[in-house]
Amino acid sequence: MRKRTDSPPLGWELRPGRAYPVAAPSKCAGPTSATRSHETPLGSSTPHASCLDLWRQRNDQLVRQAKVAQGLSLRRQQLAQDALEGFRELLHCLQVLETQEQLEPRLECGLSALWDSVLHSSSLLPELLPALHHLAALQAALWLTTDHLGDLTLLLQTLNGSQSGASEDLLLLLKTWNLPAEESDAPLTIQDARGLRDVLLTASAYRQGLQELITGRLSRALSSLHEAASGLCPQPVLVQVYTALGTCLSKMGNPQRALLYLLSALKGGSTWGPALLEASRLYRQLGNTAAELESLELLVETLSITHGSEAPQLLIEVELLLPRPEPASPLYCGTQSQAKYLLASRCLQTGRAEDAAEHYLDLLALLLDGSEPKISPPPCPTGPCMPEVFLEAAAALIRAGRAQDALTVCEELLSRMSSLLPKMPQPWGNARKGTKESPHCPPWVSATHLLRGQAWVQLGAQKEAISEFSRCLELLFRATPTDKEQGPASNCEQGCTSDVALQQLRAAALISRGLGWVTSGQDTKALQDFLLSVQMCPGNQDASFHLLQTLRRLDRRDEAIALWRRLEAQTKLPQENATWSLPLYLETCLSWICPHDRETLLEEFQTSLLEPCDL
Repeated sequence: MRKRTDSPPLGWELRPGRAYPVAAPSKCAGPTSATRSHETPLGSSTPHASCLDLWRQRNDQLVRQAKVAQGLSLRRQQLAQDALEGFRELLHCLQVLETQEQLEPRLECGLSALWDSVLHSSSLLPELLPALHHLAALQAALWLTTDHLGDLTLLLQTLNGSQSGASEDLLLLLKTWNLPAEESDAPLTIQDARGLRDVLLTASAYRQGLQELITGRLSRALSSLHEAASGLCPQPVLVQVYTALGTCLSKMGNPQRALLYLLSALKGGSTWGPALLEASRLYRQLGNTAAELESLELLVETLSITHGSEAPQLLIEVELLLPRPEPASPLYCGTQSQAKYLLASRCLQTGRAEDAAEHYLDLLALLLDGSEPKISPPPCPTGPCMPEVFLEAAAALIRAGRAQDALTVCEELLSRMSSLLPKMPQPWGNARKGTKESPHCPPWVSATHLLRGQAWVQLGAQKEAISEFSRCLELLFRATPTDKEQGPASNCEQGCTSDVALQQLRAAALISRGLGWVTSGQDTKALQDFLLSVQMCPGNQDASFHLLQTLRRLDRRDEAIALWRRLEAQTKLPQENATWSLPLYLETCLSWICPHDRETLLEEFQTSLLEPCDL
């Protein structure tokens, strides 16, 4: 540390060998930031008190003040803040002592080496051991929060007198740490070494269990988390431990026990978001949709609460030593907008269209508050892109019978993406700028026109609907696979530009336009769209069923019978689970054009069209 050149605090002056007050001890005041009512002249009762005596008197006074200040009232909070300022002044006093200068060269070797040299020193006085262990507990807390677990393990092994090859189990080392008894005349402390050790044990067990849960070592995670719950575990930490236990048991295939822990966590902290999120996942697994959605609604409400500033903490609590939840952590519950999206999308998936529409509109209002005037394709490793939120909102509005509102949402999306539309057909290139357009924006724009068409269908405007479907197809037929040179795409981009998604989007547009032609009485044009959709997406049976019905209306009996035989054979084959997933807005569109009760249609076709000799 650098040597200070300003005046020492508390009226002390450094002299060779020791520090002396430069004024009479009775005039030596405490830190100017301390509360005047608690300010006591240092050394007033000891005319020739040493520097250490003055320091100790002030320390003991601040400790008593800090213990009185435990509470939530404004007066107590102010006392706690004043005590903190006083301790900072005392720390400043230590920094100007000449003995501090002697440690500077040794600090360059690193704290770990310094601890090793101090603890193995032959001149270490026994009366210093309690203070040294207390200081080691503070060092352990720092190393635990900064993930210096190797240094922490070595320190505990040395404190326990372990030789090389001793146990490296951090929890075992903390449990067997034998702390020396403090002297009765020792300076007062706010938190003793034994209390710190108990805090370290609980925090270490919890951190270890959480890490094992993330890495999939579930049995060990369960043991570590139980260890944390059985130790010095205040209520806020116990809520987190119960949430982690619930997550662990859920992954181990024990949903009922997991639910018990989650409910215990919610009873202990009703505004604990991670427990609500995990409970919603568990209810979904158990098929309890009502409870799942209720949990998500509470989660949205919880994340919307603004928490006020906390009172200054004078003790090292377990909470201070715990890591902040990251996206990979099971205790990460995301933001309010992410929770709102999860609620809206689950309502849409479970057929609660009216609720979904309202939640999506609230979500858009939340996301667009202060947003940029244009939407650019963002990197989104998880969750939907902003355009997909618009598209899902439009789909929810259409399903809820609010076609006009859906048109408004689509118009807003098109206006925000207008600068990202392709300037040239091949391959989204801009010759003037010499750059390439984003390859995943045109599918979003195409999907917007598809949804606009569905909204016009709901409003009974077939001409406008067919025009929108045609515009959708025009953009889709320009689309090319994502350029490999652009690097790996995000999950969001992969979802909207994959070959499967583009195929299904083209099929949805062709079938939708074909149904529009059918409604307008133009079966010949409908036949062309249905045939093209079957060719472009052979695995889509919806197109084949619509084609079968159109061939029947046009009295093209032979072609209809051949198609019927293929469909009949396909229905008898075992159905394979799809290895791909589609964006939610596209799944919703496909559900609107899916023929209902396919088996009934095949039976009616057999009865009305086939003769006995054809069977």
